[in-house]
Amino acid sequence: MLSEEDLNDKVGYQLPGGEYFLEPYKNWLTNDAVGAPNESTEVAHPMFCYYGALASMGLSLEEFFAVFDASSDDGVMFGEAEIDISRPLNPGSTYTVAGQVTSAIRKNSRKLGVFDLVDFELVLHEGDELVGVSRNSFIFPRELNNDYE
Repeated sequence: MLSEEDLNDKVGYQLPGGEYFLEPYKNWLTNDAVGAPNESTEVAHPMFCYYGALASMGLSLEEFFAVFDASSDDGVMFGEAEIDISRPLNPGSTYTVAGQVTSAIRKNSRKLGVFDLVDFELVLHEGDELVGVSRNSFIFPRELNNDYE
């Protein structure tokens, strides 16, 4: 398990980032799957701010977990997600993704025991223009607290 000091040192960790090309057919399939209108080919479903950000953060989830001395076998859980869209994404466009860890806190709860809550932010740009921000968190279980059973 990471020490609290090592965990705190992860705040500001820069994700490698990358580029995301929003395939028009993926937008059509997403709209179809969620029952959204498929009349416009110029505006993408808002979830592509999330999909594109995670797909192009420059690390697989397993590699991201390893930064925090964990793996998917440890039972890492998705925490929260929030997206802020500055302007609609467009099918057929390429977006640059960059990001960083914004918070890493060790906590203790009756049900989970000791866990680390890690927040990170991924920013999408088209050229110099900010398109959207995807904020996410993961929960890294560390030790089960059996005192409460």
